[in-house]
Amino acid sequence: MPARYAQVAKALFGSSNLVPDAKGNVSVSPEAAANINKDAHPYLPTWTRSEKYEPYEFIEVHDPAVRANKDLPNLFPKDGKYETNNISPKLGTEIKGIQLSQLDDAAKDELALFAAQRGVLVFRDQDFLAKGPEYISEYVNYFGPTHIHPTSGAPKGAPDVHVVLSGGTKEDPFVTRNNLVGFHSDVSYELNPTALSFLAATNIPKAGGGDTVFASNTEAYERLSPLLRERLEGLKAVHSGVDQANLAVFKKGVVKRHPVENTHPIIRTTPLGQKVLYVNNGFTRRIEGLKEEESAVLLKFLLDHVWKGYDFQIRAHWEPNTVVLFDNRVVSHSAILDFDTTDQRLIIRAAARGERPVEDLKDLNKKDENNVYHGPEYLGDRLESLAI
Repeated sequence: MPARYAQVAKALFGSSNLVPDAKGNVSVSPEAAANINKDAHPYLPTWTRSEKYEPYEFIEVHDPAVRANKDLPNLFPKDGKYETNNISPKLGTEIKGIQLSQLDDAAKDELALFAAQRGVLVFRDQDFLAKGPEYISEYVNYFGPTHIHPTSGAPKGAPDVHVVLSGGTKEDPFVTRNNLVGFHSDVSYELNPTALSFLAATNIPKAGGGDTVFASNTEAYERLSPLLRERLEGLKAVHSGVDQANLAVFKKGVVKRHPVENTHPIIRTTPLGQKVLYVNNGFTRRIEGLKEEESAVLLKFLLDHVWKGYDFQIRAHWEPNTVVLFDNRVVSHSAILDFDTTDQRLIIRAAARGERPVEDLKDLNKKDENNVYHGPEYLGDRLESLAI
């Protein structure tokens, strides 16, 4: 049994809040639910042991941002009573006075464009959450087919709403780690990783903390020297979902889809022509074509470059009825576990699947095969030999 799975802090995943039934299905315990505000109860996660999905197949995706009016007149009408403030010059904008639920299709296209341009959009005072998980699924589906997470819990009736419940334990989360910051681009191991993503906190720690930090991977690319950018062109890295699936197996959780490993360019070009440093600590495992030591050194430098890039990072601070949109292709993010972990933080996410990552737009929407992982590293393939 790999020791790293045993060392994952309970506080990060809220596993002490969960209880299985006789069939192995998992839900939040009544005791834990009693400490979560009632407005969040429709979003409490459940796991159904029989819920299984085939690995995703390749799809063509046409980014709504490409067809949007570049002047954004529908999202920001001239006579509108709204307020926008950039969180930093190159990343993040906070918006007040615009209701996401009231946007028409033209405004939604412009929303996708603005999210790609700014990376992160923080909308305050939204009625979004009050409309329920199924509404959110339908809303996000406008931007592309929604993604069902392979291991996380979801509210009943909305399998494509990903739920992260953390805290609810007296265990010290830093027993085995100095910090738990882990920048990642969501499900980058997929053949079609997610693009526009909607994030909201339905239960916020009472004493504060629990922000989400974002880093601009477009600015991370721009900060590299022209010579290094040239050297990185043509290189590809392997993104793996195996560790994530293994953690679910170790926690006696549910793996809904067999893990996959896919290869993506290190320098990604979005449909809008943005250049992105497309590696992340969560899922990027090695660089193709390099020897093990060479890959490890170069990948560590690139990951540290993003992790240490405080001058191209922002924090999104959670308030009631805040919805954060981010373009998962151009930013990476991490939860901040700085809150009192006897309290609980409940975050939901719904995201549209994006195009297969490419370096050159001439390859955009070129069909490829999903690489389903079958090998000794996946614990789910050898449960009978493991004492879990």
